[in-house]
Amino acid sequence: MIREVTPTEVDGLAGGQGKAYVYHIVPKEELNGHGRLYARVVLPSGSCVGWHQHVHDTEPYYILKGEGDFYEGDTENGERRKYHVHAGQVCVINVGQWHKLENNSCGDLEFVALIYNEPGYNI
Repeated sequence: MIREVTPTEVDGLAGGQGKAYVYHIVPKEELNGHGRLYARVVLPSGSCVGWHQHVHDTEPYYILKGEGDFYEGDTENGERRKYHVHAGQVCVINVGQWHKLENNSCGDLEFVALIYNEPGYNI
């Protein structure tokens, strides 16, 4: 099967700021309960994915184009780490971890996101 992938415009992705364009590579219903997202995401300049936690799943971001700042940490102890990321890098968000991604560059920040369940957990 071949299909076209068209973007969904999202305001404030995961509580973030600005617009994001989400290209669902595989829709949630086709992930067969193994996860909830497999998509290419485009964050225009000034946009961000908001600070949020992954409770029963994990999510790597593979940066395709552009650059930005990736934050990870724990809100309970206030510890947060910031990394400047660019094309070719992978940001790994583990089960239970909080994270955020900001595009504070002049161009688009594009990445592939895959949210899949922790072992033994089905949605």
